[in-house]
Amino acid sequence: MKTHHQILVIGGGTAGIMTAAQLLKKDPSLDVGIVEPADTHYYQPAWTLVGAGTYDFDKTAKPMKGLIPANAHWIKDKVISFQADQNRITTENSGSISYDYLVVAPGLVMAPEMIEGLKEAMDSGVVCSNYTDPKHVWHQLKNFKGGTALFTQPNTPIKCGGAPQKIMYLAADYLRKHGLASKSHVVFATPGSVIFGVQVVKETLMQVIKRYRVDFKPLHNPVKIDGAKKVAYFQFMGDESQKSALTTQTPGSYMEGDLLAIPFDFMHTAPPQTAPAFVKSSDLVNAGGWLDVNINSMQHNKYPNIFGLGDVAALPTAKTGAAIRKQVPIVVDNITRLIKQETVMNATYTGYSSCPLVTGYGKMVLAEFDYQNNFTPDPKLKQMLVFNSAKEHWRLWMLKKYMLPYLYWHKMMKGEKV
Repeated sequence: MKTHHQILVIGGGTAGIMTAAQLLKKDPSLDVGIVEPADTHYYQPAWTLVGAGTYDFDKTAKPMKGLIPANAHWIKDKVISFQADQNRITTENSGSISYDYLVVAPGLVMAPEMIEGLKEAMDSGVVCSNYTDPKHVWHQLKNFKGGTALFTQPNTPIKCGGAPQKIMYLAADYLRKHGLASKSHVVFATPGSVIFGVQVVKETLMQVIKRYRVDFKPLHNPVKIDGAKKVAYFQFMGDESQKSALTTQTPGSYMEGDLLAIPFDFMHTAPPQTAPAFVKSSDLVNAGGWLDVNINSMQHNKYPNIFGLGDVAALPTAKTGAAIRKQVPIVVDNITRLIKQETVMNATYTGYSSCPLVTGYGKMVLAEFDYQNNFTPDPKLKQMLVFNSAKEHWRLWMLKKYMLPYLYWHKMMKGEKV
């Protein structure tokens, strides 16, 4: 087994495979190693649709060996630690591997233990999550016959920040289609102050919330889940003057000390999420525990031969595959420049991300935005006859369900720019 690679990529997710594939497409003579322990690669954006019963889970999985570029070296192992000063990493079974350039893209990990009782409630199946088991979400939704359906998300960065509300819209639409809306109370409680940070998209989503009669509770941070009693506890994040307006209208809810208790019959959440332990415990992270990179070039702020992208990177934008699609070419260009002993000049990533906000069966809004939360729709949407992607459109649903998975497997994973 080789113990040195010219370019070492940590992670066989979207960011890792795309980076390796684009590097090798640009120069097949490069020596690229990919460290990834998993046998299966998942197309996670479709898990929202799986949880709503409108996509086959098995179609979201492909064997890792078929996706890692043929001329890359797959190191099927886990990283334990970095020795960045020596240009080296340590793995669980393969020992030390050195590199000239390192790409850190291991994604993030679920950390349900950060909310009291959440891990136990998820393990017992009382609380469901598209982030961990979308098939279970669909099972729970099909068996829900009315009562309080509670949707929430944590006060940490999460992958695809819009996902916790997408399943809420789909569930609300499901209840409407199955004659359960009048017997149900849908609650969306979020630590955030608004439903979405991009103004034109927010305006559309507030109309959607009104249409489904969702009990929207901003500034509510989930701090404890009692799975046995089926009660979720929320800490109010705003000031006292906002409290009465935002904490009293949910049927069955009550105050327990400073916390609002909401009993539920169905509950979906995104677990809290963090960088993997081997990243978090290294000297490569910022104070928040995320990989400390330049937000425009993805070059590490301390080690110039290290780059980081994707969900693990400390980039103040949404953690999505769409963001990675724009980050990868910049990382590839910058590593190519360094190999040629040129200066890293490419600092053109401006925070582009995109959130396909499914608002019901057959309807979607496409939020594309940058670091400043400017709405930045792709001009190509006009070719699809979508002239305002901040509004709900059936063609955007077709994009989400059919076109994006195709582009992902057949273009992005193969190193083609899309």
